[in-house]
Amino acid sequence: MMKAFEFLDDINEVKTNTMVLDKGLGYKNVEDSLKLTGEYFNLIKYGWGTSILYDKELIKDKNELYQSYDIKTYTGGTLFELANKKGKIDEFFEELDNLGFNAVEISDGSTQIPEDTRHDMIEKAKDAGLFTLSEIGKKSPELDKEYSDKTRVELINKDIESGSDLVIIEGRESGKNIGIYDEKGNVKEDQLQYIHENTDNKKIMWEAPQKSQQVELILTLGNDVNLGNINSNEIISLETLRRGLRGDTLGKL
Repeated sequence: MMKAFEFLDDINEVKTNTMVLDKGLGYKNVEDSLKLTGEYFNLIKYGWGTSILYDKELIKDKNELYQSYDIKTYTGGTLFELANKKGKIDEFFEELDNLGFNAVEISDGSTQIPEDTRHDMIEKAKDAGLFTLSEIGKKSPELDKEYSDKTRVELINKDIESGSDLVIIEGRESGKNIGIYDEKGNVKEDQLQYIHENTDNKKIMWEAPQKSQQVELILTLGNDVNLGNINSNEIISLETLRRGLRGDTLGKL
């Protein structure tokens, strides 16, 4: 493909993981969007429990379309937690296969899952041939704050040892008062650095829904930092930040 102004793009390709949030996109919308953005992200999450509300054939068609661009598809961790709570894990994995998902998120952000069960589920996902993401953190700010930096790092490293391809640091859709973000959405630099220095950063995905968070993470950790919970209409915006094609990162990478 011949791209416009390619002679001005000093960073032609950024090898990284970018996860985009699908909050209810129609097939035609996805089809049109992928023509412009399909090469700039590689993971799509059907947010929360939204997949329950869709026709099965539509999910299959969307999965096939995303995957034709080498984009892995998975449901939000909420469905995994619901299936586990109801004792329907085997049925859950079978349905993922039936619907054509090729990735899965293992999480306990809204429920409690014993540590051995959590890691058994990661192994089960890997045995099923699924690209496996696990998430560290709680949806409730009060519960999430109970994690010390040391505990969070220990959980991350245990997930990696169990086989997680990527470990997500909870940031929610708001990016406020959760994980590495304070009440205003500012990055807690000490916590960010502690996690970065004590884990395999190539295996870490930072949920960063706000532009200011994306900028700081790119400038601090590099333009190949793994970022998630990106709004579907901000894929190009993020890519320009990664490549120094926007004032926030121009000449700073």
